[in-house]
Amino acid sequence: MDKKIARLRRAKSTRARIRELGVPRLSVLRTGQHVYAQVFSADGSKVLAAASTTQADVREGLKSSKNIEAAAKVGRAIAEKAKAAGIEKVAFDRSGYRYHGRVKALADAAREGGLQF
Repeated sequence: MDKKIARLRRAKSTRARIRELGVPRLSVLRTGQHVYAQVFSADGSKVLAAASTTQADVREGLKSSKNIEAAAKVGRAIAEKAKAAGIEKVAFDRSGYRYHGRVKALADAAREGGLQF
């Protein structure tokens, strides 16, 4: 089993448990160059808020789009946009990635921004 398939298998089981909770889901996608975060509705049909290092307002003032500092800025941005959409509580979907580095920085910044996990 290769790395990507194993990660997607872990993500699938996590998403099934989150779906049972019935709360919006904060999902993270980590690539080599960028970090993306989206808040999905409880049923997963709509994207309620999104932020990434590809957006000009997030990228502003960053040296690189692929480090912990950039991930933290995405976390603050997603928390701000989610609160503007009326979302206070979310379930954190790390998409099968380990909870460290950029994923952890994004989650911590989102918590500081006012989102409850």
